[in-house]
Amino acid sequence: MSTGGRILLVGFGNMGQALVRGWLDSGRAAANMRVVDPVASARAVARDLGVSATDSVATALKDLRVDVVVLAVKPQQIGSALGECSAAVGAATVWLSIAAGKTLAALSAGLGAKAAIVRAMPNTPAAIGQGMTALVANAAVTAEQRTLCADLMAAVGDVAWLDDERHMDAVTAVSGSGPAYVFLMIECLERAALDLGLAPALARQLALATVSGAAAYAAVADAEPAELRRRVTSPNGTTAAALEVLMADEGLSALLTRAVRAAAARSRELSAA
Repeated sequence: MSTGGRILLVGFGNMGQALVRGWLDSGRAAANMRVVDPVASARAVARDLGVSATDSVATALKDLRVDVVVLAVKPQQIGSALGECSAAVGAATVWLSIAAGKTLAALSAGLGAKAAIVRAMPNTPAAIGQGMTALVANAAVTAEQRTLCADLMAAVGDVAWLDDERHMDAVTAVSGSGPAYVFLMIECLERAALDLGLAPALARQLALATVSGAAAYAAVADAEPAELRRRVTSPNGTTAAALEVLMADEGLSALLTRAVRAAAARSRELSAA
C-alpha cells in the first residue's frame, strides 16, 4: 500500500474520522492531510490527531497542493462543498466521494466534464477498520489515481472496484445497508434467548459471540457458507430443526432477498432525485 498523496478531507463526521485514523495507522503523514469542517468540536478532534483543521477550503489549501479531495459530507451538502472546492483545487486532483447516492454524473455536473471522479460506498464497520468499500471511477481517472483512492479506502477495510456504476445500487443494498441486517439478526437471537428463559446478559453475550464468531470463521474457512452450514447440521438434530423453519419457501432466504431488493430500489430512487 502506498502512503503517498496529499489529502483534503471535506467533512469530519464518523466516517471522516475513521478514515483519518486509518490513514494515520497505515503510515500516512498527518502533515499531508487537511480537514475542513464547519463544526468546532469536529475540528478539535482532527487537531488532537495531529491533523490541521479549518472551516475554510481556501485556508486549508493555502500551503498544500492536494492530490485527492475526499468528500465525506452528507448528500444534501455536496453541492455547496463542490462549489467551494472546485474553485480552489487544481485540475490534476482526483475527487473521491463517499456521499451516499450521488452519482458520477451528478458530481461531474458540479465539477466539470474533465474532472477525475471516484465514487465510493463504504459501510459502518469501517469505524473499526473492518469495512467494505466498493468504488467506481469515471473515464478521466488515471491508473495512479485509482491506486491512490483504493489505498485510502483500504485503510478502513476491504475494497472492490465496479466496472459499471449501475451495480452501486446493489452494493448499497448488500454491504452499505447490510450491517443493519446483521444487527437485526443479533437482536432477534437475543430476543429468542430471552424467550427461552436465559438471563439478559447471557442472551446478549451468546448472540454477539455467535454472530461475530461465525462470520470470522466463514471468512477464513476453506469452504463456501453453504458447505459450512451443512457441516454443522446433523441429520434430525437441533440445527436441522431450526433450519427447517429458516429455509422454508417463505423463510429467511426469501425474506432477505425481498429486503435487499427493496433497498436497491430505494437506492435507485434516491440517486435519481
